[in-house]
Amino acid sequence: MKIPQMIAAEFRRLTSTPMAILALVALTAVPLIYAGLYLWANQDPYAKLDQIPAAIVVDDNGAIVNGASTNYGDQVAKQLVTDGSFAWHRVSPKHAAQGIDDSKYDFVIHFPADFSSALASANGTSPHKATVTLTTNDANSYLASTIGGQAAEKIRTSIVKQVNKSAAKQFLMGMATIRSNLVDAVDGTNKLVDGAGTAQSGAATLADGTAQLATGSTTLSNGLNTLSQKTADLPAQTAQLASGASQVAAGDAQVADVANQAGALSSQAAALVPDVRAQIIQELQSRGVDQATIDAVMAQLDPLGTAVVNGNGQVQDAVGKVNQLSSGANQVASGAQQLADASPALAQGIQTAASGASQLADGAGQAATGAASLRDGLGTLSNGLTTLRDGLQNGVDKIPNSSASLRAKQASTIANPVNLDTSNTASAGTYGAGLAPFFVALSAWIGIYALFLIVKPVSRRAITALHSPLKVTVAGWMTPGLLGVIQMVTVFAIVAGALGFNVENPVGTFGLMALASAAFAAIILALNVWLGSVGQFLGLVLMVGQLVTAGGTFPWQTLPGPLAALHHVLPMGFVVDGLRQLMYGGNANAAWADAGVVAIWGGIALVIAAIGVIRMTHFRTMRDLRPSLIG
Repeated sequence: MKIPQMIAAEFRRLTSTPMAILALVALTAVPLIYAGLYLWANQDPYAKLDQIPAAIVVDDNGAIVNGASTNYGDQVAKQLVTDGSFAWHRVSPKHAAQGIDDSKYDFVIHFPADFSSALASANGTSPHKATVTLTTNDANSYLASTIGGQAAEKIRTSIVKQVNKSAAKQFLMGMATIRSNLVDAVDGTNKLVDGAGTAQSGAATLADGTAQLATGSTTLSNGLNTLSQKTADLPAQTAQLASGASQVAAGDAQVADVANQAGALSSQAAALVPDVRAQIIQELQSRGVDQATIDAVMAQLDPLGTAVVNGNGQVQDAVGKVNQLSSGANQVASGAQQLADASPALAQGIQTAASGASQLADGAGQAATGAASLRDGLGTLSNGLTTLRDGLQNGVDKIPNSSASLRAKQASTIANPVNLDTSNTASAGTYGAGLAPFFVALSAWIGIYALFLIVKPVSRRAITALHSPLKVTVAGWMTPGLLGVIQMVTVFAIVAGALGFNVENPVGTFGLMALASAAFAAIILALNVWLGSVGQFLGLVLMVGQLVTAGGTFPWQTLPGPLAALHHVLPMGFVVDGLRQLMYGGNANAAWADAGVVAIWGGIALVIAAIGVIRMTHFRTMRDLRPSLIG
C-alpha cells in the first residue's frame, strides 16, 4: 500500500459517518475557535480604556500662588475629565469609597485638602511634598488596578511637570530681574569708576597743591618769624623818627617864615624898579641933563633893575620851594607820627601772622599727608570699583538675556527636558497583534493535539501487513499534518483578515505556521507511537510546559532559570519568535533560524516515530496487547 492510499484510507475512516465528519470538523476548528476568540477578545483593549470607570475626589482647598488663588486639584481633575483616557466621575469621598467596594469604580484618585498648599510650599520656608492617593480593589480587576497605578504615575508626572514649569518660570523671571539689576549695577559702577578716576586725579592735584602749600606756608612762617624779629624795635624807631620829623618840620616852618619875609621884600623891590627908573629919568630931566646922558645913565641902571626883577623871580621860586619843603616836612612829621602810632600794632600783627603762619605750616603739612592718603585711597577705591564692575559684568555675561517668550520656552524645557522619541524596528501595532504569535503557535499545538483524539497515529492494518515502516510513519504524519495546514489556513485568515492584524510577510508567516503545525504533528505522532494514549497525555503536559516557557506574554528573560533554559530548547518558543519577526517586519534571518530549529524538531520527531513503527513491525510486546491506560 502506498502513502497516498494510506492517507486516503484514514480520511475515509474519518468521514465514514455524519458524526465522524462533525467530529473532524469540530476538532479541525479548535485552533480557529481558540486563537480567533482569544485574539478577538484582546484585539485592542488599550483603545477602550475610556470605558473603565474611575472616580476622582477633590478635597483641595487651593492656595495662593504668585499672588493668585490657585486650585491644582481642581485643575488636574478638569484636565483628566477633558482628556477622557478613562471614564472619570467626580464624586464625594463617601460615594468613591462605596463605589469601589461595590465594583462601580475600578480605582479612585483622591486629591487631599492640602494638595495645592503642599505644591506651593516649595517656594516657602517649610516645603513638603503633596500627596495623591490611589485606591484600588484587586477583587474588581487586578489589571485594572495595575492600569490605575500607571495612570496615577502619569498624573503625578503631569503634576510635577506643571509645578516644575511654574517654578522654572518664577526662577527665570527672578534671574531676568537679577540680570536687569546687575546691568544697572554695572552702569552705576562704571560711573563710580569714572568718578573715582576723576576724584583720584583731583586728589593727586590736591596732594601736589597741599604739598606746595605746606612748603610755601613753611617758607612764609620762617619769613614772618624773621620779619617779626626784625620789626621788634620798630615802635621805638618810628617814635624817634616821628620826633625828628617833628623837629625838622618846626625848623622848616621857621625857614619858610624868613623866606616869605624875604620874598615879600624882594617882591617890593622888584615892584619899585619901574617907579625908581621913572623918577631917575624925571630927576635927570629936571636937572637939565640931556637925553643922551640920560640914556647913557639908564643904560647903566637898567641892568641893575633887570637883575632886581630877575632876582625877585628866583627869590619867589625859592620861597615856593621852601614853603613846599615846610609843607612836606609837616606831612612827613604827621606820617611819621602815624607810623609811630601804628608800628606797635604792626609789630603785634606781624607776630600774630608769624604764629598763624606757623600753624598754617603745621596744618598744611597735615593736609598734604591727608591729601596723599586720599590720593592713595582713591587709587585703591578705583581699583576695587574696577574689579567690582568687571565682576558684575562677568555675572551679567553669564546670565543669558531673555525675553518673556524665551523664558516660557525655557521653563517648558526645564519642566520636561526629555522627549521620548520612540522608533520601532518592528511594530506589532496593537495589544492583540502583540499576542498573536503566541496564540497562533499555541493554537497550532492544540489543533494537532485535538486531531490526534480521532486520527490514528499509524495504520495497524498496514503494520500487520508488514508494509514499509517509513511509509506507514509518513502516512501517519501527513494525515494530521495536512489537516493542521488546513487549520493554519483558517487561523491565518482570521488573524490577517477578520481581525485585520498587520502581517508584513504573509507568505513567510503562513509558511512558518504550516511548518510549526507539521512539526507539532510529528512530535505528537512520536509520543503516540511510543507511549500510546499516555503519550497523548504527555502531549498535553508538553503543551503546558511550552505555554509558560515560550515567552508569549512577558519576555522570556523574566522566567525562572530552569524555565528560561527550556525556552531555548522547546519548539514553541522558536515558533513564537519566528512569527514575531515575520509578522512585524523584523529580522528575516532570525526567522529563518527559528524555522530551521522547528524543522529539526519535526525531523527528529519523525525519525523517532519511524523507529517506533519499525519496532512495532518487528516486535510485539505485552504492552502492545494490554489495553491503554487512557481511552
